[in-house]
Amino acid sequence: MSQKKLSDLNASSKDDFVAALANIFEYSPWIAEKAAAARPFAGVTQLFDAMKSAVDGAAPELRLALIKAHPDLADKTQRAAGLTEESSAEQNSLGLDRLSDAEYEAFERVNNAYRARFGFPYVVCVRRQTKDSVLRDFERRLPNDITTETQRSIEEICRIAALRLDLLITSDDRLKVHGRLSTHVLDTHSGRPAAGIAVELVELSELGISRVVTRTITNSDGRTDAPLIGGRPVPIGRYELTFRVGKYFAERGVAMSDPPFLDQIPLRFSVSDPEGHLHVPLLVTPWSYGTYRGS
Repeated sequence: MSQKKLSDLNASSKDDFVAALANIFEYSPWIAEKAAAARPFAGVTQLFDAMKSAVDGAAPELRLALIKAHPDLADKTQRAAGLTEESSAEQNSLGLDRLSDAEYEAFERVNNAYRARFGFPYVVCVRRQTKDSVLRDFERRLPNDITTETQRSIEEICRIAALRLDLLITSDDRLKVHGRLSTHVLDTHSGRPAAGIAVELVELSELGISRVVTRTITNSDGRTDAPLIGGRPVPIGRYELTFRVGKYFAERGVAMSDPPFLDQIPLRFSVSDPEGHLHVPLLVTPWSYGTYRGS
């Protein structure tokens, strides 16, 4: 998906404008057609608001068609038939192209139960989720009535569209669709930031294989050069941060047992706000450690 300047879209023909934004909302170019009449846009926020207004003001049958335009999650038949480029990238980012047998069976079960109850596919903004959180969300939404679930589906579709628009359009303003996960390590034995500690972030999974998100090293400030997750939502789910502190203290000549009392320290935590900033620090000595929820 090549990026486009908002100023160029403002100046383009209606046909080019619609073609560029046709799949911001899945297989629904009528939304871009409605928004085209409101040009020029001062920023991408104003553009998104115009597209969302088109959805909010649409007839019920059009809103239902918009929901039905979305594919089931982890559906092998639909994948074989071909998803849109956007849907394929979104599902792959969640790992739905490499499910364990247990995960695939769980997704098939809830997909079928959801369609049987509501008559349309379950829609969720997968860039804000992990596989575990999607399965929990399925279960929470199944008891809803159809009016509630129709509105919830539209809300999720708008979240999907906002992230697609953020990836596509360059503008002076930005949509508020990104979160951040960060850490730092403080050596409380010597009272200074701990540099050179290897850090690993893993996304935990109940039914499948846990996935390494990133590996990095703390810098001279005891922080990482880049956020552990940044420039995108921080997916709802459970995580583990592992800090390799034994090597750090050994290299500084700190007297320790053999093997060291603390070598690798794992911290498990959960993310519930994909657009928030969650800071998970480590305060450590060779014999103790602590953490807290920062922001």
